[in-house]
Parts: sequence; C-alpha cells; structure tokens
Amino acid sequence: MSTKNKPIAREKSSTKVANFLEKNNLHKKDFAQMIGVTLSYIYNLIDETIPFSSRSTTLERIAVVMDILPEEFDEYIIEQEPQNYNENLEFIKGKIKENHLTTLDFVKMFERKNRLHIVDILRGAKPIPISYFDLKKLCTFLNIKKEDVFKIWESRMTEFLNAGGFNSKNNEELTKVIFDCAKDYLLS
Repeated sequence: MSTKNKPIAREKSSTKVANFLEKNNLHKKDFAQMIGVTLSYIYNLIDETIPFSSRSTTLERIAVVMDILPEEFDEYIIEQEPQNYNENLEFIKGKIKENHLTTLDFVKMFERKNRLHIVDILRGAKPIPISYFDLKKLCTFLNIKKEDVFKIWESRMTEFLNAGGFNSKNNEELTKVIFDCAKDYLLS
C-alpha cells in the first residue's frame, strides 16, 4: 500500500498541550491559572487519566494561550452561534503580533490573578475593559499610542451607553461634548 494515500494522524490533544508547555518552558501551574482549571486537572489531561476536555470554554482558552484555533482539537465542537467581529479586539490582537509577541508572552505580562480575564478578553468571551485606566494598562504593554487607546475607549464607552438605552446617534451633539471633555481630561 502506498504511503501517499494514508491519512496523516493528528497529534493527540494531550500531546499537543504537553509539547506546548515543554517548548515554551511554561509551568503547568501557570498554564492552569491562565485557562481557569486546577493544576491536577492539567496533570490528568496530559497523563490521559481523564478524557481531554470537550468543554468549549476550556478548549477555547487553551487555544488562545497556544495561539491556535480551537478546531485543531478533535474534542472541540464548533459553537452554533458565530462570534461577532470586534474591531477593537482585532486591533489589539494585531498589536500583539506587531510587537512580535505570542499570546502567551502577552498574557504573562499581567499579574497571575488577571491572566484568565485577559485570556477571556482575547477569545472574545469578555468585553474589552470599559475603565479607561484598565484599558490604558492593557495597551501600555503593546506600545499603543494614547490617541489610539482613547479611540478604543470611546468606541467601548459608546457601546456601553447604547446598550444601556442611550442613543448616541439621536444625541450626537451631547455625545460629542462628552467625549471632547473626556479627551481633554484624559489626554492632557
């Protein structure tokens, strides 16, 4: 039988994770914190004591940290609802690449207690911070200019106001005054 016709065997998910941890010299405890599971859970996944997770949240978090698509895991079942495109999130992800960082490098820049939150932001499960100062801290690691940080915050704040019932289009003049004042205050 010709080897050309044989299907290429996919690497087991547990092996993928183990190889990633070894290649990046990442301790299992740090990885567990980044994806929101216990250390023993990571050991059991890698040792195949338990079946590899099929929970989409866990697989998406693992994929974000590993800079791969969740579909690269056989256990991943594609969500039924498509994720909305978020221009600001894509801008931040682009800046991560522009700064020659892996997602792992970027996540490790944050305090351990905040890493899971950052992973969830990067996978689109949590919104970009609405607090200007939290957003500024996130953007500082990526050398994003303060004018661009303000644009992201303005967009995020407009989303927040509209979701709360404020119609920024019908209140265009008021919205402009609010953001002009905020810009003077934050960028001075």
